[in-house]
Amino acid sequence: MVLTSDHALSFGTASLGGLYQPVQPEDAQSVLQTAWDAGIRYFDTAPHYGNGASEHRLGDFLRDKAGWLLSTKVGRLLTPNAAPPATINGFHSALPLKQHFDFTYDAIMRSVEDSFQRLGLNRIDILYVHDIGDPGAGTDTAHHRAQLLDSGQKALRQLKAEGVVSAVGLGVNTVEICEELLGQVEMDLILLAGRYTLLDQTTKDRLFPLLCNHGTKLVIGGVFNSGILATGPVRGAMYDYQPAPQHILDRTAGIARICDRHQVSMAAAALQFPAQSDHVVSTLIGTSKPGSLTRNIAQYHQELPQELWADLRQAGVIRE
Repeated sequence: MVLTSDHALSFGTASLGGLYQPVQPEDAQSVLQTAWDAGIRYFDTAPHYGNGASEHRLGDFLRDKAGWLLSTKVGRLLTPNAAPPATINGFHSALPLKQHFDFTYDAIMRSVEDSFQRLGLNRIDILYVHDIGDPGAGTDTAHHRAQLLDSGQKALRQLKAEGVVSAVGLGVNTVEICEELLGQVEMDLILLAGRYTLLDQTTKDRLFPLLCNHGTKLVIGGVFNSGILATGPVRGAMYDYQPAPQHILDRTAGIARICDRHQVSMAAAALQFPAQSDHVVSTLIGTSKPGSLTRNIAQYHQELPQELWADLRQAGVIRE
């Protein structure tokens, strides 16, 4: 497996493309240096993150370093945009390009070549198919599935067989597409965001047994479910990129009360929860602020009482 215990904590670089707020190049380099100094060696990026801005900035940082692992993604092609808006797909520091989904053989091969150019690196370790089967992205269609199954998966197999990449898989937000494609598409890893957290454990229903059958491991992102497991159930708290509904606010308040009893930050519990599963080989965190990253790393390594986990199980927060 390309990921080892040395990569148990990894850094996601969506923020480097200016997700939610502009990020200057020097600030991007500062947060990457903070991650590196803390011992993080696995970095994830994607063409989607600022239309290549994240790849460009990450490549600049890693170019003179050794011992890193990098994943990027395929599924979107980028082309010039003569009149780009100030904010593109939520990214405030995006390159002046536009994107469209394409999961075919030709598109995946071109996407990898383009990523090498933007990164300015000679190696990509892990390649994820990005946002396939996502209703919110508009890719939950027979057309997009057919692109991947008819020819796209051939590109994944070829890139791995030729040693261009060491591992392939999916980078998605939905459990259902993982369940559907396991066994149809080669998957060493699945980068799954927001679906194995203290608030959402839908992975346990069917996906966990399938992972065992196919030898696939998980990289878990979105451990805070877009923020609420870090901020708590405050006014304006976000859950899955939307204002949290009342039932999520209520459940989060219950988790917070249990954490408070043990004098534990809920964010620390959220960060440490995924790694308790043998299916999970890395927990992916991301931010544009060095201070926030330093705090999250400390919380990830903080020793938490076993009684906390027992109480969370007894309350039904952690499903058996």
